[in-house]
Amino acid sequence: MINDPGVNALEGVLGCGEQLRKAREAAGLSLDQVGGQLRMPVQVVAALEAEQWSRLGAPVFVRGQLRSYARLLKVDLGGLLEQAKIAPVEPPKLVSHTHTPRLRRAAENIGRRAVYVVITAVLAVPVWYVISGNSNSAPPSTASLDVVPATDAGGQLAAPVQAPAAVPVPAADSGPYIASMAPLARPAAAAPSALTLNFKGDSWVDISAPDGATVEKALVRAGERRSFAAGQVGRMVLGNAAEVEVQQAAGNVDLAPYKRGNVARFTVSSDGSVAPVSH
Repeated sequence: MINDPGVNALEGVLGCGEQLRKAREAAGLSLDQVGGQLRMPVQVVAALEAEQWSRLGAPVFVRGQLRSYARLLKVDLGGLLEQAKIAPVEPPKLVSHTHTPRLRRAAENIGRRAVYVVITAVLAVPVWYVISGNSNSAPPSTASLDVVPATDAGGQLAAPVQAPAAVPVPAADSGPYIASMAPLARPAAAAPSALTLNFKGDSWVDISAPDGATVEKALVRAGERRSFAAGQVGRMVLGNAAEVEVQQAAGNVDLAPYKRGNVARFTVSSDGSVAPVSH
């Protein structure tokens, strides 16, 4: 919905809807046919003809829809549209629930690593202590029990035969290996490149997620900035695109291939690169 000043701003375009309806009927087109050619819901086309501005959103959006409809039917509404005083619309305060602050991500990573270190210490230290204690103790002396005493010709026991000395067990060259549950250190994965919008002038934006959900649809003031992580947005429509600077990690994005008039439309892939909207 828009406020009363925004609705009053469109009083100068009264009569546009009637002209458009007559031109459509003269061209033999139905509301469905017009909606299909403009890629616009039939309810919006009907509301434009009925001049029900309060159902159509912000005045700047309504004026753009009227221009598109008039261009399709070759109707000149320039004079009426110039009379409309479009008042600025206060954008809603939107809070992104899909973006995690960088400090929070860093704190979570540190916490996970601390848990790994504590678990490793609890499991590995007792094992190391037991094994190191056993390796320092000397092995017990052993004697063979398989030696039978020899007898002389008279059946008397001969001098006892000493059992061979036990062969000392050589000490192991190195201690045993101790298994550790600590994760192998791997280089940190590079953070996906972000898409940043710098607004040099007021611009109406319509930003959607990859699943089609609306991320932001509002009038953004000059001097504001929006940043999105890779994979957070799937499609963007930027009004007054000449006053919007789009940046990636590689540098500024040239919006010329995606502009029609002063409106830029493009898609954003999962790696943050932009491409034209496919119809």
